[in-house]
Order: sequence, then C-alpha cells, then structure tokens
Amino acid sequence: MELKVPLSEKDVLKLKTGDIVHLSGIIYTARDLAHRKIVELARKGKLPFDLEGAIIYHCGPIVRKKERVFEIISAGPTTSARMNRYLDEVLSLGVKGIIGKGGMNPEPFKKHGAVYFAFTGGAGSLAAKSIKKVLDVFWLDELGIPEAVWVLEVERFPLLVAIDAYGNSIYKKS
Repeated sequence: MELKVPLSEKDVLKLKTGDIVHLSGIIYTARDLAHRKIVELARKGKLPFDLEGAIIYHCGPIVRKKERVFEIISAGPTTSARMNRYLDEVLSLGVKGIIGKGGMNPEPFKKHGAVYFAFTGGAGSLAAKSIKKVLDVFWLDELGIPEAVWVLEVERFPLLVAIDAYGNSIYKKS
C-alpha cells in the first residue's frame, strides 16, 4: 500500500496490523532528548514545526555533510519503548504515526487514532536509500547529530504496520 505524509485519520483507520506500507513525504527523526524538547516546547506553544498528520521516526541517523548539504548515510531505528513516557503527549500534538523497532504501548495509538510502523533493526543503509533529502535540522548544536530532529523527505520507505489505530499489536502475546 502506498501512503503519503501528512496522514489523515482516514489513512490511519484503513491500516491493519501486518500491512506492508511504502511511505512517501516528510518525516521527523526524534530520540529521547528530542522527545523531551518537543513536549516542553509544545506545552509553551513554541514548537518550531507542525506535527499535525506527521510521522516521527525513532532514529539517530549517521550523517555526512558535503559542502553545505547534509546526507544521511544510515538511518536505522532505535528502540521505541524508551519513548513510551512521551507517547501520549506526542500523539496529542497530531502525530499520526511512529516508526521504530520493538513496539510501544498500544493504548495511546488507539486513543489518538495513530499507528506504529516497524522497520528492521540493523538495516540502516536500506532505510537511507528511501531518504531522498534532508530538508532541515533542529537543535543540532544543542543535542548533537543522533538526538537532533532531522526533517527528511522519504520515498517509498518500506514499513510494517505493527500497531494499528484499533490497539492491535504484533507484539502482543495471544
């Protein structure tokens, strides 16, 4: 299934656990420190980007700067469970999808009508092939390369729906 970001509620509600998706559009990377900063700034109404319909990728990319242009060399996922404490608040900002590995608490996805996409750990160079361009970076000097928020344009990024908007999860034991 082909999906374009920003995602609408209609897009999200038609996704089911186990679906294979090819995502295109703009995504944001964020790890622990970036999540904390996003939540703090959102509470003050000072978030420098709009997360309505957005996708956040739990990733600390390997980046190379060529002249004045950043290039993503590898962009493997990081373990998402570390960000569970921020999940409800981040999804309340309009985020419709999270990409990562290892899963998260499914209840906030159900509550906010959002999905969790899994990408295979250890396949960072494969992920980088889907990244067409770095559009921007936030808090690079403050947080450093892996923790900064990288704004990436992706094309046909291959993902698995691991938690759907109905609370179904491939990680739940039956």
